Amino acid sequence: MPASTGRTFLIATLGMLAACSHEPESSVTPDSTPVLASVPAQTPSRGLPVPVELDPYDGYPEADMVGAVTPWYWEDDPVTSGGEVPEGVTPLELDAFTSTDFYLDRDLWRDPRYWRCNSPISLDSMHGDYTSGPSAIDNGNPATAGWGHCDRDYPREAIISPYPYTTAQEHYAALRTEAELHGGPTQHTPTTLPDWNGRYSRNLDLAFATGRRGGANANLAQDYIEPPQWMMGWANQVPTILSLLTPEYQERYVQQMYHKVNTNAAQFSLMFCRPEGIMRWWSGPGGPRPLDVMLVPGRVQFMGGTGNALRQVQVDREFNMEGAVPRLGADVRQWMGESIGFWDGNVLVSWTSNIQGWFNHSSWEYSSNLQIIEIWSERLDADGNFIGLNHESVFYDPDVFVEPVRDLAFFSRQGAYADFAPINYSHCNQTIFLGDDGRATQVSPGSTIDYTVYDLYDRPWAKIWEEYFEEDMQRPEEDDSLGGFR
Repeated sequence: MPASTGRTFLIATLGMLAACSHEPESSVTPDSTPVLASVPAQTPSRGLPVPVELDPYDGYPEADMVGAVTPWYWEDDPVTSGGEVPEGVTPLELDAFTSTDFYLDRDLWRDPRYWRCNSPISLDSMHGDYTSGPSAIDNGNPATAGWGHCDRDYPREAIISPYPYTTAQEHYAALRTEAELHGGPTQHTPTTLPDWNGRYSRNLDLAFATGRRGGANANLAQDYIEPPQWMMGWANQVPTILSLLTPEYQERYVQQMYHKVNTNAAQFSLMFCRPEGIMRWWSGPGGPRPLDVMLVPGRVQFMGGTGNALRQVQVDREFNMEGAVPRLGADVRQWMGESIGFWDGNVLVSWTSNIQGWFNHSSWEYSSNLQIIEIWSERLDADGNFIGLNHESVFYDPDVFVEPVRDLAFFSRQGAYADFAPINYSHCNQTIFLGDDGRATQVSPGSTIDYTVYDLYDRPWAKIWEEYFEEDMQRPEEDDSLGGFR
């Protein structure tokens, strides 16, 4: 991390350390009376800090934003614009904005200058597709793209998992063993469940609302501190994200980013009323906003996010291990996967599997072998009041990641269900279709069009890019057999 960001790699994430050190944990006696015990906030398998010191927090981390523009925060901060090169930077002879064949540029992908030092979300929004942020390309000419901050980047070592496990199954077993050492897994009753029911929000959405009112700063309390939200795409140089991926998925990621900035051929899932997929839950605009949490014995339910995202943790159930991946229902991949879990005191541990592979724009594709470990724990303020939930996620996908990665986030409690309007079911009414030029085109009601139905399970976005924009590119021969998801 460059010195200009004011970071070192010395101390822990505030909320993760203080979240639940006092939490009660209960075992069950023969008469089912809960017995309180102590459950630590940090164990060898959860709650480990990020190796980076966090700057004073106010919810508007503009000093960490890498790209020329950052949507949601209304951040317009190019180092240079109009295609001009920043002082002290030697540009490449060609880059993602000027190249005619990204496949031939493989040796350049891992150079930040190939992306003009922009973050993934900056690349995703450069053509002005986001109403919450300005464009950074003039008159549709990618050669005029602005430059981001070459001296900013959230470190890779803060992204990779700090735990020694190579599979979600191994990690889940270790967490369960730790719960047993604490007298668990805790068998909560309706009267012993933690009082988490209610409406929650992410810090991003609190800042987003402030921006809509014309504010420049969310002014969130320091109690809401969280690490830079690298999974939302604004905290990293693209090469850092590429370093997390296997060669095949590096290529898939570069293909997406190239066609977003160079050919301006966006393939947003919601644009075509395609499914959003589970990883949309960790993205910026598509994440749970708002999030309703509901607890009953045997189940924890999370409702919120684009595409009517509903996730349920089946407490104290076990996966069927027969089949390609662990599952609860049929051996058929599900868009939101299936989750089991257990309580370790007031810490909820879950394991999600049986996920349908997919992608999010500005993020990487993921395979149907993706599995996720999540840990939810309470966060208290200095006076001991419950203010929200820490959310730790570890992602295991051997097809995609060279090693597991982790995300840390915070959801602040906004109030009871009755304090807010309910989350309503939304239905996607498709009015955007593929145009003759391979780009999304608005179609008026009553129009008659030719329409090709692409196979959802065979990377339809890539098929479109390859058909309309890659005819003269030198795609490696072995890529012709890489369709679909494992």
